[in-house]
Amino acid sequence: MKILIRNLARTTTEAELLTLFQGHGAVQSCNLVIDNDTGLSKGFGFVEMPKPGEAKAAINSLNGIAIAGFKIRVKKSE
Repeated sequence: MKILIRNLARTTTEAELLTLFQGHGAVQSCNLVIDNDTGLSKGFGFVEMPKPGEAKAAINSLNGIAIAGFKIRVKKSE
């Protein structure tokens, strides 16, 4: 299942995002969307988790938590 994570701090790294989601199960991939001009995060990214049950648990427990002072939004990517 592909998961969209929004409202990330521009300083959040892929490694931090990966660690966050690995606490809920296996992660297939983790990508932050990077601005080509600045090299900084655009404030959102995607995580793919192969097991739907683990992905749903991650969405439910991580949606709305604060990371680096930002309340993140986590949902299934459409």
